[in-house]
Amino acid sequence: MSHKIMIPLHNDEVAPRFDLATDVLLVKVKSGGELSERIIVLPQASADDLCALATSDNTDAVVCGGIDDEHYQYLKWKGIEVLDDVIGPVKHVLQAYKDGKLSCGDNFYRK
Repeated sequence: MSHKIMIPLHNDEVAPRFDLATDVLLVKVKSGGELSERIIVLPQASADDLCALATSDNTDAVVCGGIDDEHYQYLKWKGIEVLDDVIGPVKHVLQAYKDGKLSCGDNFYRK
């Protein structure tokens, strides 16, 4: 079974704020651990557009830095897992997710 993850980006790191990201990494993690990645560039930063993208792409989880409560609650209501307050390079975040070890509040600069 595969999982779809959405990560708002700032360069090669998790964006510090969900509502300010224009680049978004969409990742499909296949059952064997193989990754299929694509980057979407939004014309402007918009938390509403990110939420719409997550729901339309049937995303299972959103990994982000800070997110306001309204959007957090909306994503949870739509059945999307939200792993917030995550800081660090995307490659480390994805590895932790694949290993089943990613948690809210993870800081990969302290690990």
